[in-house]
Amino acid sequence: MTTEATAVIVDGYSAGNFLPTAFRRLGVASVHVLSTPRPIAGLAPPRLDRYQDAVVCADADAVDGTVRALAAYRPLAALAGAESGVPLADALSERLGLATNGSGLSAARRDKYLMTEALRRAGIRCARQLASADPGELAAWAAGSERGRPVVVKPISSSAADGVYICRDPGEVERAARAVLAARDRFRRPNAAVLAQSYLDGTEYVVDVVTAYGHRYVSGVWRYEKLEIGGGRRVYRRNVLLDPGRSPVQDLTAYVDDVLAALGIRHGPAHAEVIMTPDGPTLVEIAARLNGGMDAGFQDRCLGANQADLTALAYARPGEFRRRYGGRSYERRLDAVVYHGRTRMDGTVAAVDRSVVDRIAALPTVHHVEAKLAPGDRIRPTVDLATSPLRVYQACADPARLAADGVTIEDLEDLVYDVRPAGTPR
Repeated sequence: MTTEATAVIVDGYSAGNFLPTAFRRLGVASVHVLSTPRPIAGLAPPRLDRYQDAVVCADADAVDGTVRALAAYRPLAALAGAESGVPLADALSERLGLATNGSGLSAARRDKYLMTEALRRAGIRCARQLASADPGELAAWAAGSERGRPVVVKPISSSAADGVYICRDPGEVERAARAVLAARDRFRRPNAAVLAQSYLDGTEYVVDVVTAYGHRYVSGVWRYEKLEIGGGRRVYRRNVLLDPGRSPVQDLTAYVDDVLAALGIRHGPAHAEVIMTPDGPTLVEIAARLNGGMDAGFQDRCLGANQADLTALAYARPGEFRRRYGGRSYERRLDAVVYHGRTRMDGTVAAVDRSVVDRIAALPTVHHVEAKLAPGDRIRPTVDLATSPLRVYQACADPARLAADGVTIEDLEDLVYDVRPAGTPR
């Protein structure tokens, strides 16, 4: 039996890899729990070398045994490292008697239809919607309820703009619904139903928070810049950090506080996407996990603290978290942009041109360059965050310098990968 307090991290993919290091800085070890029989393909895998041990809990029947096994590690927290881990993290934290968001609303924290209905019951502004496995029913709903207005069609429980379509008429709704039903979501599960929602017209924002016993700290608010690519699809191009003292940050924060309460999120990190419509802030979705695109060092430079370290503090030392951060918001130390690369190439990566990556990294505003693909990986035209092949983190006190370097990055991004077109013999 261990004598060291432990954090249990479920599905520590992607940004979840920052959590074990953050807990270790506070003298807390970590144990990884996988919620599926095998790691989910296509997600940045958990760095198991950062964990004391690893456990698999692949189905509901295994929860009792997992709880007994984890009790030997003296857990002080159980939390999700990625969205797929939210339901199991809720169940484990509840069963282990730890700080928990509880299992009663777990489904509403993953299922976007149930999420929106929870807001509606609480009297919080939200989209009109219908979930169905029948494309014809969804098209009829669009024709009747929306009366010619655009409709958003998407999977019920995916992420990273996976399978999201903006449809202008019922025929487009039906075609988009069939495309979603024919695909698997980002977590490799078949889409058994499709969600159609009223189109929210306005600018979209990210609101990242961390909470401890309901004491909330806003760890960052960013504005999305997107690009129309046709076929009812939009892709992310930039996240732009906002000044916390200026509009609309206060309105967004107050709205997200209501959302957190409606969904029972009182502990740990959350990542909300909100559109500022003419009627006010309206939720796109919220996830009870870290911002999947966070970089800890980048956030430290720009915001004074990063969401992973804040999360570890909230669980390991909630009193200290409350005193230092409760009810407060970040400071913008530098102007900052997260740039999402786009490609039209389709094939296999033959090589990564490190000289081009180095040229981007050498730009004065660039904090970090993430070339997401390696030789042998498939590269496809960008339709969402999962198919964006490049991420660049920029920070500077001079917005004009940020913009100038952004133009240079756009000029260089297609040179990062040497691609063998699809169907070309090796």
